[in-house]
Amino acid sequence: MNWEDIYAHAQEWVKEAGNRIRSSFDQTLNIQTKSDPNDLVTNIDKEIEQFFIKKIRGVYPNHQIMGEEGFGDELKSLEGIVWLIDPIDGTMNFIHQQRNFAISLAVYEDGIGKIGLIYDVVHDELYHAIRGSGAYLNQKEIPVLKDTIVKESIIALNATWVMENHRIDHNLMIPLVKDARGTRSYGTAALELVFVATGRVDAYLSMRLSPWDFGAGAVIIEELGGVVTNLRGEKLDFLSQDSLFAANSGLHHSILKEYLKDGKW
Repeated sequence: MNWEDIYAHAQEWVKEAGNRIRSSFDQTLNIQTKSDPNDLVTNIDKEIEQFFIKKIRGVYPNHQIMGEEGFGDELKSLEGIVWLIDPIDGTMNFIHQQRNFAISLAVYEDGIGKIGLIYDVVHDELYHAIRGSGAYLNQKEIPVLKDTIVKESIIALNATWVMENHRIDHNLMIPLVKDARGTRSYGTAALELVFVATGRVDAYLSMRLSPWDFGAGAVIIEELGGVVTNLRGEKLDFLSQDSLFAANSGLHHSILKEYLKDGKW
């Protein structure tokens, strides 16, 4: 398998998709809801996923595709080569702000991440990595992650998880929020993962994400020596939804041991 060719095609297609999204900014969006009134999808999400699928099928007809909007394959295993597509991660931000969203594209082989690309469309920032060759922001190599401690760290965490909610005991998260230097929430898992990769935040935690949300970010962070697991410290499940915990190695270990060990995730 020529991974460099796949990598080049993926970068080309992501940039073309970004141009299509930027050209949609003056259009009236067709907005629909999915699982709940705040789970939004637009015609642009659907069009961009279909764009990627057409490109992939045209060049790599034997590859499988998992996409957020459901136009790909129904996968029962990760055998072979699988593309994970989130055409617009942060659709609510896309609708309300026209910023703080990204394209997330990953390629896995037999469950192992080979290629990850996350494209911040508005800022024209492409974060990308191919396994074993480092990670980059556009053409500049991203430095390997350095360990931090909780009291000097910024944690990306949605405020929902420190309020009473139906997923977790919110009291488990309060000590971490109190002890951290600060918290942030951007409303897009893809960008929050690359912010971990670049050290803009030191850790990112979420209670429920899908494989297309974290597939590309996991490749990029792991290429820089970071750790990406679920909140139990286990390997991620790329066939269903799971919790997510990404951080530099030292911080991942200390948060898991000191704050998350008693959680029922």
